[in-house]
Amino acid sequence: MARYTGADCKRCRREKTKLFLKGSKCDSPRCPLESRPYPPGQHGRARTKESEYLLQKREKQKCARIYGVLEKQFRGYYEEAQRKQGKTGENLLRILETRLDNVVYRAGFAKSRDMARQFVRHGHITVNGHKVDIPSYRVSPNDIVEVRQASRELTPFVVAYAELGSRPAPAWIEVIPSRMRVLVHSLPERSVIDTQVQEQLIVELYSK
Repeated sequence: MARYTGADCKRCRREKTKLFLKGSKCDSPRCPLESRPYPPGQHGRARTKESEYLLQKREKQKCARIYGVLEKQFRGYYEEAQRKQGKTGENLLRILETRLDNVVYRAGFAKSRDMARQFVRHGHITVNGHKVDIPSYRVSPNDIVEVRQASRELTPFVVAYAELGSRPAPAWIEVIPSRMRVLVHSLPERSVIDTQVQEQLIVELYSK
């Protein structure tokens, strides 16, 4: 399975904004972006010409990195979003938001999407009572996502349980802390997706 194995903090520095890929570290003074707010590499501090194409490319890269999706899969999501009714950019964000690893992260069961992805792959998460170990699995309205009973005593979930509520869940899901359960009420609208990306730039990039 192809995946990125480099330093997550370099990705934030490349985009010149926090992508929250390292959980609590991103909110602490230890975040490298606080001390080095410029792109990594020998020419990181050099000025670059902000062309229209570069802005579109960077916005696509930022969105893919936030959700932990590689180029081939991201392109597939875009083509699927294009086939759906409605605005392509909003459809794309809706597809990304309904990935199982993102739902686990949004619920507060994991401190980052990387951690959520690992929880899913290791079989700690169920959907409607069935174990699902595919991070890209898409949830649907009325689905029930929860941490397996046998996994709730593991340290990461004990810590997550103690911290539930510190990060508010989006309006389209409901978290039941006592049962480590998530109820999916609907598909998310753009107004409740707080991902800081300009999806129209992504549409313009792929439309060329």
